Amino acid sequence: MSTSTTASVSTHILDTSVGRPAEGVAVRLAARSGRDAAWQALGGSATDADGRCKDLPALPEGTSHVRLDFEVEPYFVKKQADAQQDAPANRDSGAGVFFPEVAITFAVEPGEHYHVPLLLNPFGYSVYRGS
Repeated sequence: MSTSTTASVSTHILDTSVGRPAEGVAVRLAARSGRDAAWQALGGSATDADGRCKDLPALPEGTSHVRLDFEVEPYFVKKQADAQQDAPANRDSGAGVFFPEVAITFAVEPGEHYHVPLLLNPFGYSVYRGS
C-alpha cells in the first residue's frame, strides 16, 4: 500500500503461449533512491494460481527506481517436463529456455501505485504499467 511518502508495487504474469496465469514464478524486488544509488534487495515472493504476487515487500521511503526480477526458467523447465510427460513422442531435442530471467526496471513517484504485468511466452515478453 502506498502512502504520501512512498510508492507501492504489484505484478502478475500471464503466459500468453497458453492464455493462462503463470503460477510458481519467483519474483524478487529491489529499490534504489536515485539513478546512481546502489540497489537494495527488499525480498520477494512467488506467483499464485492467478499469476499474482500478493505479498511483495513495501518500498522504503525515498525510493525512485524499482527493479522486479522474474525467475522464469524454472517455470518453463517444469512446463516443458509436463508437456513431455503428456506427449513423449513430441519431445523437443534439447531446446533450452531462451529468457531464463526477466528484469524490469522503472521509475516511481511517492504516493503512486504501480501495477506492472508481465506478458510472457517462451521466446518473448512484454510489460506495461497497468492499473
